[in-house]
Amino acid sequence: MDREKKREQHFDYVLLCLVILLVLFGLLFLYSTSAYNGRVKFHDAGYYFKKQVFATSLGLMGMYLVSCMDYHLLVKLAPFFYLISLLLSLAVLLFGDEYNGSRRWLSLGPLSFQPSEFAKVAVILLLTFVIIKGKEQKQGMLQMAGTMALLLPIVGLVGTNNLSTAIIILGIGVILIFVSNPRYLPFVGIGVGGILFIGIFLSMASYRLERLAIWRNPEAYEKGFQTIQGLYAIGSGGIFGKGLGSSLQKLGFVPEAQNDMIFSIVCEETGLVGACLLILLFGLLIWRLMVIATHAKDLCGALIGAGIMGHMAMQVILNISVVTNTIPNTGITLPFVSYGGTSVLFLLGEMGLALSVSRYEEP
Repeated sequence: MDREKKREQHFDYVLLCLVILLVLFGLLFLYSTSAYNGRVKFHDAGYYFKKQVFATSLGLMGMYLVSCMDYHLLVKLAPFFYLISLLLSLAVLLFGDEYNGSRRWLSLGPLSFQPSEFAKVAVILLLTFVIIKGKEQKQGMLQMAGTMALLLPIVGLVGTNNLSTAIIILGIGVILIFVSNPRYLPFVGIGVGGILFIGIFLSMASYRLERLAIWRNPEAYEKGFQTIQGLYAIGSGGIFGKGLGSSLQKLGFVPEAQNDMIFSIVCEETGLVGACLLILLFGLLIWRLMVIATHAKDLCGALIGAGIMGHMAMQVILNISVVTNTIPNTGITLPFVSYGGTSVLFLLGEMGLALSVSRYEEP
């Protein structure tokens, strides 16, 4: 009894410290990157910073509350959360707000909310719920296809205006099914189906095909300006950077630098050393999530840990790949660093969920 109680009081302080470091790193560079835009647009250099601090404060409180909860309870409520995410995503299509050509936000009075961020968490919980319920059944190709089919409604709704998030949701689905299934061959079929699905989505809108052309030759298109300026920022940073706050590209050359392209400013101000340090922090965070998933006391905890790890890894890789023009622009943010209240709020909520799993892990 004492051993069980002691095990339940365990807390993964390594993960907590890594999250705090990333949050502080993000706030520091957000202020440095966004001060110019805040001063020009809102006559307040700290405009973006103050909003991010507010969202981060709420997120830290939410992380603590979720970490104190039994994650099994949240998994039981997964169908309800998934239904809410579907309704919110549908509401975005019907009367959402449009910024920079994308309809992704809902306004709640003075606050704006991005339902696709909630959808990622809802999908992790839903798939955990479904896989656990069906663990007694033989996991053949048909069962795996049925599990993936559950994601199609939310992928369709989110992917209409946010293809990158739809890809992440599909990726989370593949990772969780892979973790719960001992066989490898069926994933070949899932991979082919995923590629076809993404191809169909790309062909449904001309601007997505245009992004492919811009990626191949950004200098030939006006919309390639952001990519080129981001690469200039990375190259001009050198090994040690120009110094914190000394970026030139953030002064209007990289549009909305505090959002998707913030990694390029990190490279310019801190150079290769600062960029590698940030990537190292993300690598350690992903490693710690893997440890939590591996040592979880049951399949439920392992799936939650693996889902959060997969989400974090995919989002970091996609953002850095876009900024370095390794892949076409997808409009995905860098976790904990890019500006976005909804993003940091739910990311911290996910970290609280991982901490909850760590409290019950096997010694």
